[in-house]
Amino acid sequence: MNSDIGSDNGFEAVIGLEVHSQLLTRTKMFCSCPNVFGLKPNSAVCPTCLALPGALPVINFEGIKLAVKAALALNIGINKKSLFARKNYFYPDLPKGYQISQYLDPVSSGGHLMIKTEAGKDGLKEKKIRINRLHIEEDAGKLIHIGNLSYVDLNRAGTPLVEIVSEPDISSASEAVSYLKALREILVYLGVSDGNMEEGSFRCDANVSVRRKGDNTLGTRAEIKNVNSFKFVEKAIEYEIERQIGVILSGGKVIQETRLYDSKENLTRSMRGKEEAHDYRYFEEPDLPPLVLSEEFINEIKNSIIELPEAKRRRYVSEYKLSEYDAEVLTQDKDIAFYFEGLIDTAKGGNADGGGLEVKKLANWVINELLSELKAREGEGRSMIEKADFLELISAVESGTINRNTGKTVLAEMLSSGKKASGIIREKNLAQVSDDKGIEDALKQVLEENPKELSDLLAGKDKLFGFFVGEVMKKTKGRANPKKVNEILKKLTMEKKA
Repeated sequence: MNSDIGSDNGFEAVIGLEVHSQLLTRTKMFCSCPNVFGLKPNSAVCPTCLALPGALPVINFEGIKLAVKAALALNIGINKKSLFARKNYFYPDLPKGYQISQYLDPVSSGGHLMIKTEAGKDGLKEKKIRINRLHIEEDAGKLIHIGNLSYVDLNRAGTPLVEIVSEPDISSASEAVSYLKALREILVYLGVSDGNMEEGSFRCDANVSVRRKGDNTLGTRAEIKNVNSFKFVEKAIEYEIERQIGVILSGGKVIQETRLYDSKENLTRSMRGKEEAHDYRYFEEPDLPPLVLSEEFINEIKNSIIELPEAKRRRYVSEYKLSEYDAEVLTQDKDIAFYFEGLIDTAKGGNADGGGLEVKKLANWVINELLSELKAREGEGRSMIEKADFLELISAVESGTINRNTGKTVLAEMLSSGKKASGIIREKNLAQVSDDKGIEDALKQVLEENPKELSDLLAGKDKLFGFFVGEVMKKTKGRANPKKVNEILKKLTMEKKA
């Protein structure tokens, strides 16, 4: 299904996203219960999150700090005074019968996020997606359906959330995914959220409508609720665009409603009529005071914001002269980016003879070797090696002490055992054989063992050079210096031809 489905029949999509991102606080938003995923059901609850009579909420100020940090990073203006409100609705996973949220007076409003969009032959272009607001609220509990029975786990009730509401500036499913990825990346970089979509700590509602091209009036929108993967967001929006165009072309009218995405059938299903603000009967939360933020507090958080991924990529290209692709790969994970920068600093300091290593070589080692090895170990937990030790390994390969393939083996052993490269090379006798006599003896044995191939080589079949080099590598268990093998093989064949 094409995300630009309306392009051939005169329609265009108009999409706005509401993203819910849980905050990485130690405790819940309005009580001291632990904010930890995966605990025994209903074990992280108290009178406040169970809504027992007489229990009152208390603001978690760490949640406020994280929300303000996220807003500042997203270019959203901070409102020095904001109010909490009660959003009333009745669900089994909402013990109070209302959710503490923000409505008319949110903590921040009026921002934007730049995203990369595909633009045909011109490649990637940037597009500005306006952000209406970022506000603070608490999460609801979770319903678990098993057969004909439904159970409720209230551990999640009261978990701190920010809701980030975009303007309807998104025009396709692919743009929606680009926006979500850029947003999630920033929140994870800042340590505001873990961004785990599988666990529901980063999820979105998509408001989708279509209209005739050239029509400035917004079409009737449908809200697709709680989609928690980039793949499903894209598929759900694509399906909904096509569904709404089909309804209009068949003479029907799109109705405003909330729909759920069925990933097995790849379609959206009607869930209920879409609620409006008046349905929630918002009013100011009487048990919480206004939230008042000082200029000093806001500036302190602003000054704590680290270099964000897009700025880091631009710097890698301009300062380190890396390609845009390499910069992209190195900055997707904050820990890898910091590790790479630490390698550069360590190399500049001359540790482990690393001072002469070029940044491009370091980048290649991180991208092609370290990341590959870490990916192969996914699920085992990440254990990084000391930067000086990694530089020692790279230097061993660059100096010819070991070859590249052996270097990969040593790297895997370093990650598993924590040992230094030099110790592994010595213990396992992995150092390259580079002395001419040792390599020449091994080559002579290989030539004697393969008379037909030698005859063909002498007859002009130069492709057999690779065969003989490979055989020498086998005989020396990968320890022969391939460059030396080639040099000596050329010398021996020239002697035999003469």
